[in-house]
Amino acid sequence: MKRVAVAVLSLSAGIAGMFGQAYAVSGYDQSQLVYVGTQQAQIQALRFDPSMGKLTTIGPVAKGLNATWVESDPRRPILYAVDDDKVREGSVTAYAVDRATGALTALKRADANGRGTTNLSLDARSMTLLAASYDSGTVSSVSLEPDGSLGARASTMQDTGSGPNQHRQASAHAHNAVVDPSGHHVLVPDLGADRVFVYGFDGATHALLPDNGDPPRAFAVPPGSGPRHLVFGPDGRFAYVITELSAEIFVLRWDAARGRLTPVQTVSLSSPAFKGVRSGAEIVMSVDGRYVYAEDRGENTLVVYRVDPESGELSELQRMTSGGEKPWGMELDPSGKWLFVANQHSGNVAVFSVDPATGKLAGPSATADVPTAVSVAFVE
Repeated sequence: MKRVAVAVLSLSAGIAGMFGQAYAVSGYDQSQLVYVGTQQAQIQALRFDPSMGKLTTIGPVAKGLNATWVESDPRRPILYAVDDDKVREGSVTAYAVDRATGALTALKRADANGRGTTNLSLDARSMTLLAASYDSGTVSSVSLEPDGSLGARASTMQDTGSGPNQHRQASAHAHNAVVDPSGHHVLVPDLGADRVFVYGFDGATHALLPDNGDPPRAFAVPPGSGPRHLVFGPDGRFAYVITELSAEIFVLRWDAARGRLTPVQTVSLSSPAFKGVRSGAEIVMSVDGRYVYAEDRGENTLVVYRVDPESGELSELQRMTSGGEKPWGMELDPSGKWLFVANQHSGNVAVFSVDPATGKLAGPSATADVPTAVSVAFVE
């Protein structure tokens, strides 16, 4: 790989111009590139040394689109980013990553067929990218080419429904979309409809299929909960849904054969004494499935839970500061030994070490200033 500082492609109304400068780092192949989606119409890049826990700032590497959410290909140096703009149709852009410098080169953009595209999820098995658009309440699937670049948009599903919160739930607001471990369904937490929609999925065609269940397979949460994001346990028996409006985690048993969810447990993120506005944000599962990490925006905290391997139920292990204000997104690094937290209001990324034996967090051991940090993705 050539170690050349590459000027980075700027995106505004179209793909044009070059800007900024990223720099090469000696021994870059032992480090990780960390990309941060922001509300500043730019993607920021950091470099992380997992052996030392050292975080270094590279700077802006793409500008022009409201790239609030970024997602990486786990097998290729490719980054995907949304354009979360309410005044125009949403889209997804694929970037080639220069591992030596952190620079991004835009490859192709695909229409998300929705407004306010806010979240991406990649299913590596079927080479499909799912894009959830909050404002339109839609989810689209986009095929990926063998090199990781974007193919055609394969399908779009429209969520329907509303909730009791007149300001936040007047219509459907798809917030996340995840292919289940069986590869036959896509689950969509919808904040506005108070539902987790369950669509069929054809991995061969990359297409979402209508819910043809009788009754429909969509799982209803208590009114006003506002489902936000969902993760599965590694064995696929349980799903964990974090809610934004009620700041709770719903533990749900997943029946892949029938495509249905049933309730197991409800856990409050907020501490018993908290009297403010509740707000849940992100939920992450450890690779071994033993621990769940959740963000509580209302109290600017991280909450660690132990997972019971038989029942799937959660028990609280630890509660600590998020290292900033208004935690929005977070992600475990590829080693699983570090947790990165994007604090939107304070404008920083905080890094916590993870004890593999207990699941507990320590830190933050490193921080980097990133204005309006929203999401985090890694490229090794």
